[in-house]
Amino acid sequence: MPFDKQILTRIYRRTSGYCHLCHSKLSLKNYGRPGERGAWHVEHSVPRSKGGTDHLNNLFPACVTCNSEKSNRTTRTARGWNGKQCAPLNQEKRKQAKFENGLAGAVAGGFALGVIAGPLGAIVGAVTGACIGSAKNPDHK
Repeated sequence: MPFDKQILTRIYRRTSGYCHLCHSKLSLKNYGRPGERGAWHVEHSVPRSKGGTDHLNNLFPACVTCNSEKSNRTTRTARGWNGKQCAPLNQEKRKQAKFENGLAGAVAGGFALGVIAGPLGAIVGAVTGACIGSAKNPDHK
């Protein structure tokens, strides 16, 4: 099935430009160009031969090698070959995860220092953890 540039861009950005099976970096401009660095194909998570459709929720970017090797096997099986369980996050979800991990670090830091140094340590730990979380996520204000 031929895809227009807008659809290819949406598929590519679903995983921030990484193969959804092995997480290698892909090149948007090298769609369908085997042999080029970062070459990729549109891969059907549920293969068409097993009832999969061309709906966007079934389409992911995959490097040419992964797409060929997967054939009509399940995505779970193909990711397992590469030691992966999930597709890479898109840019929006990546930012959200960084923020939430920073927040969790603040809570954990506050708890750890609270146990070690008492109530004052809990406050210092929470503030320190929040600062570290913010440093990891520069968009956090």
